[in-house]
Amino acid sequence: MDTIIMRGKPVADAYREAISKKITEAKERGLLVTLAIIVVGDDPASHVYKDRLVKLIESLGGAAKVILMPAETPEAEVISTIKKLNRNRYVSGIMPMMPMPKHINSDNVGAAISPNKDVDCLNPQNIGDVFMGRSRFAACTPRACMATLEHYGIELEGKRVAVIGRSNVVGKPVSVLLLQKNATPTICHSRTKNLPEILQEADIIVAALGKPCFVKPEMVKEGVVIVDVGINAVDGKLVGDVDPAVEAKASAFTPVPGGIGVVSNMMLMECLTRHL
Repeated sequence: MDTIIMRGKPVADAYREAISKKITEAKERGLLVTLAIIVVGDDPASHVYKDRLVKLIESLGGAAKVILMPAETPEAEVISTIKKLNRNRYVSGIMPMMPMPKHINSDNVGAAISPNKDVDCLNPQNIGDVFMGRSRFAACTPRACMATLEHYGIELEGKRVAVIGRSNVVGKPVSVLLLQKNATPTICHSRTKNLPEILQEADIIVAALGKPCFVKPEMVKEGVVIVDVGINAVDGKLVGDVDPAVEAKASAFTPVPGGIGVVSNMMLMECLTRHL
């Protein structure tokens, strides 16, 4: 069995040309596609992510508007800033970095973003449209999972998919997107009974629980397809939620690093340009 390594770069590159073309055509019409990025506080991961997004949007021909706010900024001020960006016709999309400081309700922040400028599906209206099957523009990570499976020709119709993790940003929306492709997803979580048995029956496993090397070889069947969303730092190295030893049994898998994370940022850019 030749195992397919589902690297993220070829997937991202497949989207890059179309997105860049849209941004170039918009610029020719006098519109500079601009992503507003809001960072509240000094969370190191948020600043790393912010820098990557700035570099990416600029490489595609667009621009970034970075708004840095102190950690003690009141929630009302953050929401006021978002509302001003909603009214700013020179801003194409708005991306607040999560997590926010503890005194700020992230749900309120997401709800304040105009649905048309919401690039990571944080507004409840956009979330509802995804769950109702009226939109495919879920959060960027679930869409990265789907784009990767499609790019590598993984058949979904009728397949049993175990989704490990029930978060609003990955587990739940990726299950809905899988349903839209006629797969049969089972959402597993910390209270799920007989988890190994469920995983043994799965044709595809989407691991998004945030526990390093949680999925072991004995939990999966031969020929399983592994989509590893986890990014965990262990002894100075990045590892996924799936033990690397599982690769020997998989027919296809996403590496960590170099897999889903690479695609996620490009999915955000695709959403940024969806109305062009």
